Formats: sequence, C-alpha cells, structure tokens
Amino acid sequence: MAQVKQGTDVTVPHLAESLVSATIGKWLKKPGDYVEQYDVLCELFTDKVNTEMPSPVSGTILEIVVPEGETAAVGAVICRIAEEGAAASFAPSAAAPEQAAVAADSGEDASMRGRYSPAVLKLAAEHGVSLDAVPGTGLGGRITRKDVEQFVASGAHKAAKPQQQADLPQNAARPPQEGAVWAANSYGGETVAPAGTPLSGPGFVVPAPAKVPVRSTGLHLSENPPLPNIEVEGQPLEGRGEYLIDVTPIRNTIASRMRQSVTEIPHAWTMIEVDVTNLVMLRNKLKDEFLRQEGIKLTYLPFVLKSVVSAIKDYPIMNSVWAVDKIIVKRDINISLAVGTEDFVVTPVIKKADQKNIAGLAQEIDELTKKARAGKLALGDLQGGTFTVNNTGSFGSILSYPIINYPQAAILTFESIVKKPVVIQDMIAVRSVANMCLSLDHRILDGVICGRFLQRVKENLEGFTLDTKLY
Repeated sequence: MAQVKQGTDVTVPHLAESLVSATIGKWLKKPGDYVEQYDVLCELFTDKVNTEMPSPVSGTILEIVVPEGETAAVGAVICRIAEEGAAASFAPSAAAPEQAAVAADSGEDASMRGRYSPAVLKLAAEHGVSLDAVPGTGLGGRITRKDVEQFVASGAHKAAKPQQQADLPQNAARPPQEGAVWAANSYGGETVAPAGTPLSGPGFVVPAPAKVPVRSTGLHLSENPPLPNIEVEGQPLEGRGEYLIDVTPIRNTIASRMRQSVTEIPHAWTMIEVDVTNLVMLRNKLKDEFLRQEGIKLTYLPFVLKSVVSAIKDYPIMNSVWAVDKIIVKRDINISLAVGTEDFVVTPVIKKADQKNIAGLAQEIDELTKKARAGKLALGDLQGGTFTVNNTGSFGSILSYPIINYPQAAILTFESIVKKPVVIQDMIAVRSVANMCLSLDHRILDGVICGRFLQRVKENLEGFTLDTKLY
C-alpha cells in the first residue's frame, strides 16, 4: 500500500545559474484536480526561457500559493499537493464540471461568467458547443479554454446538441439585448462578444467562422490567420468597440529586449536582391526524395543558412559583439533562428552551424522549430547565438527591417521568393528572385564590409546547381 503523505510543497526549480526567480504564466491545474507525476502544472517564465512546470508527485492539488502573473523566487513554494490517501477528500478532476455547476447554483461569484476570450469563442465554434452549458472554473465563474476542452472531451456537447438545435430558431430570431456591444476581432474578422451580450443566452450555438482566403498574392497563406493563444480580458471600452489584452510575461520580456536593442545599438540597414532560380530547381528536384528519406520537408532555409555561414567564414567580423572598449569576434558560428508562433517569437540556436551540411541544418531547423512551437525549448536551446537569420519570407514578406538580436552585431532576413522579369545579356527572362535584408550594429560594422558580406551570401545562393549535394 502506498505511503500516505500530505501537503507536498512544489517549489520553483533552479533553472539556471543566473536565474533567481520565475513568473507564473498560466495555471493549467486548479485546487481539487488530481495530477499524475510529471503532469504539467503551470507555465514558468524567466528572462531567458519559458518552460512548463511538471508535478513532482501524484496527488490532488491542495492549494495554489502563487497566482498567475506573479513572480516567485527560486525555491519558493508555488502550490501544495496532497499525495495518495490525502486525496480522498477531493473529488477527481473529471467531476470538476459538475462541482462548478453546483457552485454556480449555490450562489457563488459568477460575475465573470459572461466574459469570453476569442480563444474560447473560437474553440466553442469549432465544436458547436453552447457556452451556456459549459461550467466555468476561472475567476468569477469565467469559462476558460480548458473548460471547453474538458466539456468536449466528456462528450456532453453531443448530448446537448439536439436540444440546442431545437431552441436555435427562436433564439436566432430574438433581438439583441439593449446596450449590447459587439466588437470585430482584428485577427480575421471574427466577432467577439463582451460581457452581457446575447452569446451567453440559453441554447445559443456560436457559429463557425467562414473559411475564406484572405490573401490574393497568395504565396503561403490560404486560410484565416489563427487566433493567438492568449486569454483576453473581456473589458469592452464603452462606445469605442475596443477591448483589453493582458501583457503576458513573455511578451513583456520581448518588449524589454526590443527596447534595449533599439536604444543601445545604432541600427543601419541594407538590402540585396538574389536570383535563386537554380536553388528553386535544385530544391524541387530533391524535396520528394528528402521527405521519403528523412521524414521532414526540405525548405529553402537550410540552403540560406549554409550560404550565410560560408559568408561569415569569409567575413568573421559579422560574428562579433560590441564590448565598449573592444570588439569580441566569436570563434564558433552559432546561428540564432527566429521562430514565430501565434503569441511570440523565440530564437533557438543552431550551434556550430559551420560544421553541418545542408541535410544536417535541415534536421536542426525542423527539430528546433517543432520544440519552439510546442513550448518545449530548454534554456540551452536559446543560449550562445552569434548571428541571427529570420525567414520572413515564410509569411509572404518581400521587405523587412529587422531589429538586431542583442548583443549580436547583425541580423539577416530572407524574404519571399517571387517570379520577376530580369534583364540578362540584354534579354528579358522570368527568374525566381528574393530579397535579403541586413540590419547591422553601426558601432562594429560599416556599409563596405556589410555590402561585401551580402554579395558573398548572394554568390553562394546563386552558386547552387542541380549537382549540389545535401550530405
């Protein structure tokens, strides 16, 4: 029989030598929930990395000590868990919706129940869920995204559908309540209902958003942009059609770093145009075989990184850092790769990129990108970068002015590949062309050296042929 132990403290782990505290991002469990060992309890944000906090033991959560958005020192208690045996006084997590419903009936605070985030509305629309039937476990009875996911997982929405559909005609004909305010969401034109709107009325089913193309230039985007995975505080500003978004800890960190970079580094900018027709032909020739052999897609990015790394070898000053009374030229070429999600951008590092071939770079890009978008990056994945590459062309950009990844000396973007008429030996030909943009620290670098560097990257990219090997 398992030994009974009560009130196990869960503390902020020592994530790295230089980190002394962490901020609680979002609690993914609540008091009364049963968790297995290693289940994720919450998100932790630091100045250098965000991570998920696993449960050290199995049991039922007794108490959350540090709420969302607050900072706790390393070693401080953030919650307490009752291990096996002590959990008997708590209902299992599967019963949480029923508990919440009872709580609502018993007159507990439900002041926030009518407030929905865009993420909740979208999730409800995707599954045809009536939010009126979903128990809210957030502050003031507010319905969170996890509440909707649990409601869908329980299958309760299927049972509720026939009644909802029977009620729908009369509800659809019902006029909006007086004074209700509707706001158009800026991420794809979905409608967001603030507190007190008819969306929370009985039997109302949130309609699924129409999926229509949003771009006519059409290189990469063919559907509505996804909503960011953030909770929006439903506080409409009366008469202005606006609403408020909480600044998450990681967004705050990004803001601080960007401000530091633009205030401390005197930026300069330059751009060059590259004919990548041969690269397009090479990639088209190899991509299917590469997918079968390696199980990942062959993009243009590893070719770009290979070209950049080779150019840095010729111009090592690009791989340097300003140190007030000296310039430190880094020996290792560690490429920071900008990876964007719906919520933020991170820059995981491909270490010693000069020692990898194109196939190896493709593997590293795929692995780091998946980890970044899943929130699985470790502190070591983000440290040691010496030069940053941003593939802004992946979302259709043809020109950008990137901010340098402090304290590096430069950042390069590779823009969208487009077909253009080009004059070659007094004849006009249709070629595949892309722009490359470079922001540089003008304390370290000048136009001449950066122009030569970009010319070398251009030569490397235009030098790929159908005989180029990936391994």
